Amino acid sequence: MSHPCHRHAHTISRREFLGVMGAAAATAVATACQGSLPAAPAATSAVKASDAKPVVAIAQAASYDPALIRRQVRSLLDATGGLKGIVKPGSKVAIKVNLTGGVGTRPIPGVSAIESYVTHPEVVRALGEFVREAGAKELYIVEAVYENASWTEWGYEDMAKSLGAKLIDLNQALPYTDFAKVPVGNGAFLYQSFNLNHILEEVDTFMSVPKMKTHNTAGITLSMKNLFGLAPLRFYRLKEQDNSRTGFHGAAAEAGTRVPHIIVDINRARPINFALVDGVKSSEGGEGPWIKSIQAIEPGLLFAGADPLATDTVGTALMGFDAAAPAMTEPFVHGDNHFAIAARIGLGSNRLSDVTVVGPAISDVMKKFKASY
Repeated sequence: MSHPCHRHAHTISRREFLGVMGAAAATAVATACQGSLPAAPAATSAVKASDAKPVVAIAQAASYDPALIRRQVRSLLDATGGLKGIVKPGSKVAIKVNLTGGVGTRPIPGVSAIESYVTHPEVVRALGEFVREAGAKELYIVEAVYENASWTEWGYEDMAKSLGAKLIDLNQALPYTDFAKVPVGNGAFLYQSFNLNHILEEVDTFMSVPKMKTHNTAGITLSMKNLFGLAPLRFYRLKEQDNSRTGFHGAAAEAGTRVPHIIVDINRARPINFALVDGVKSSEGGEGPWIKSIQAIEPGLLFAGADPLATDTVGTALMGFDAAAPAMTEPFVHGDNHFAIAARIGLGSNRLSDVTVVGPAISDVMKKFKASY
């Protein structure tokens, strides 16, 4: 089943998305109170499957050479139908990157952050150039950064300048005076709404460009998990001095249940219109150097699609795992499988048989990752 944002050859608004999902979710799940988790709903029939399977394209890249990355990103766009139906002339586009941890975090010895656990700016530059070519009037690169220095030290200021893009720290309300309260819609699991920067409501197209990684709590962090970084830190921590979203995780025993369901909630609040994943150089065994088991790994891959669940399903397979694996098994060793939750409420399918894969065969380019224990 295709993500309802991508059943047609054009993007739909968040309001249209909620209109499609509302009836389905209402019959599948009783509305949840914040902090109280209902059972996962059964599959719904209100969102009809598309006749065509969602397309996810794979390309190989051994380095971040700008010409190579641009060429391979173009090949991914060509294989998935291009940006014509996703980016309209004169539109506003936001690209969500993953700049977790900040420059104060000690990186993996001998490996830079952008070549291990945060999105490399060359991947964003290439996509941004094609977004501009498609006619985007405004381009925003967004992230709730841990430190403003991340923009500079990781090459984002220079890259954004070359694109004429604006860097937006989602921890702040700027350029507005306050935050928007963005509803999840009927059948929310843990949050009825999220406090988010108004830009996320106003853009016509929203793209997720994460790093390909395993995650200690969520199991896999790809385009859907990347949306955790939409939420301003100040609203989602248990204590004022906390430097992570401890309110999302809750108590240690709850995290494995809370985090996967919140991933689904925030993806309903701000649906993804296109996903491009940086798997050229990455890390395994965890999402950042604060996880002691993390190691550098070089999959040499980029992959993309307009259906985020399908894209993440392919990405999970490229990492040597199954996106339909049961909870508490690899790679979801510490909790529930957010892909399975998303599939059960009608956001798409987490099974490879429901995806058309273009490019090299998964079996030929798969790079087995270590799960995060």
